[in-house]
Amino acid sequence: MRILSVVGTRPQLIKAAALEPALRARFDSQLIDTGQHYDDAMAGTFFRELGLQPPDHDLDVGGGSGSDQTGRMLIALDPILRDSAPDAVLVYGDTNTTLAAALVAAKHGIPIAHVEAGLRSFDRRMPEEINRVVADHLSRWLFAPTPAAVANLRTEGMVDGVVQVGDVLQDLVARMASDVRDPAVLGAVDGDLRPGRYILATIHRAENRERGAMDAWAGLLAAIASADRPVILALHPGTRAALGSAGIALSRDVRVIEPQGYRTMLGLQLHAAAVVTDSGGVQREAAWLRVPCLVLRGTTEWVEAVAGSGGAMVVVGLDADRARRELERLAPMDESARAAEDRAAAVRVEPAGAVEAIVDTLAGAA
Repeated sequence: MRILSVVGTRPQLIKAAALEPALRARFDSQLIDTGQHYDDAMAGTFFRELGLQPPDHDLDVGGGSGSDQTGRMLIALDPILRDSAPDAVLVYGDTNTTLAAALVAAKHGIPIAHVEAGLRSFDRRMPEEINRVVADHLSRWLFAPTPAAVANLRTEGMVDGVVQVGDVLQDLVARMASDVRDPAVLGAVDGDLRPGRYILATIHRAENRERGAMDAWAGLLAAIASADRPVILALHPGTRAALGSAGIALSRDVRVIEPQGYRTMLGLQLHAAAVVTDSGGVQREAAWLRVPCLVLRGTTEWVEAVAGSGGAMVVVGLDADRARRELERLAPMDESARAAEDRAAAVRVEPAGAVEAIVDTLAGAA
């Protein structure tokens, strides 16, 4: 069985690092990188750090608007899928890369396997929501990570090919959590960082790059940051550019750092007092590492992560007052250092078994 996996963003590379070795062990498997995250800090280092083999096809289709980028991906992917004639095209998540690969595969009559099928924010203003809905309705295999995702697919009339497999990202976190137990990992970022003495933030979604949203979350970060416990903001290049264009300055207690490698980012989460993010991946990682987490969105697809957190994960949107109150509850200043040390000492993440379930399902269809 020949499988072409298509990735393009950093989160997709992370998931491919969990799944791709198992695919190559069982199938004739190739990897296509569209280059949606087109700078080395966002993607290139991940191939090296996570042990991924270089892509078999590197399309270098980054930049531009969402529609322009997707259009160029369609053109670049078309001859590859036509000429290689794979038995399946595997896509991840909800990006422009996901949409483009699914559309081209469907046009060529190639079965599609969608990892992270069935997730819904129920907000069609989000480009990610459109991408994931279209990919699901075109897919032959729908690998759902959660019961809620299975239920969403059933509601939309999709039952055949739906398999609840768990989360491939959890399999990777389970493998790597022990690597970042030692707080020495923080020294690679900032020699002044100490466990529990900072809050980690990531912000990258399109809706949070609009002027009003940036004003709001800049104020939120200022409200929760202090000289004694700064916010460490791992800033996506697109978000940095949007801030610059809008002329928005961040509080001096918000320290901006470049996007980090996967292990470093995992370590920053584990040892933080709390995580503040609009990223679905970071949200789930924080849940598995048992780090308090504030979600800077009005909704989240990962409803089980919130429901199963025992109140340690809260969807706060861009409400600065609520964010400050929740942090006072979840990570009191005088307790957060000890909590972070205890958490790191006890860290253990159970694998989900998603990788094996996906590979076994595809092998059964071969």
